[in-house]
Amino acid sequence: MLTPAATAAIRNAAERPAGCGSGNVSAADSGASRPPLTRLRLPRAVPDCHSRAMAKNAPPPGLRIRIVFGDGRMLGPGKAELLERIARTGSIAAAGREMRMSYKRAWMLIETLNAMFREPLVESTRGGPKGGGAVLTETGHAVLRHYQEVVAAAAAAGKKPVATLADLLKDIPEQ
Repeated sequence: MLTPAATAAIRNAAERPAGCGSGNVSAADSGASRPPLTRLRLPRAVPDCHSRAMAKNAPPPGLRIRIVFGDGRMLGPGKAELLERIARTGSIAAAGREMRMSYKRAWMLIETLNAMFREPLVESTRGGPKGGGAVLTETGHAVLRHYQEVVAAAAAAGKKPVATLADLLKDIPEQ
């Protein structure tokens, strides 16, 4: 038998649109100190956020390219966007804020990128009377440019097949 708190948690989860939460509720969710005995799987429906009205306003299908160099070394859209924003703002902190990313996370990504390549992609100066900042190095600009070229070439080559795939998608039923 579930506690009143667990029953309320199940009711609240059932009232949320599916896909906007986990949809899984357990005894642990009720604040009970014992481990969950069962997990209830609530029925899934198409979330409101995926309705036909939103689909009409959605961007067209596209590619998100991640280049995997091996040994966990990757360059993808997130790191490329961070480099673009650092080049524009002159600041790792400002670039991270624009991406709703913590300063620590932005720094960790830059450290990873700088360690991946023979030469650093970003050089930074500490704050002081004139303030700190960050700039892309020549190598940083070259890496970003080459990544953008790969993305553009893949998008051009995949334009027709992606459109064909999109035509094969199921229509999302109206709610």
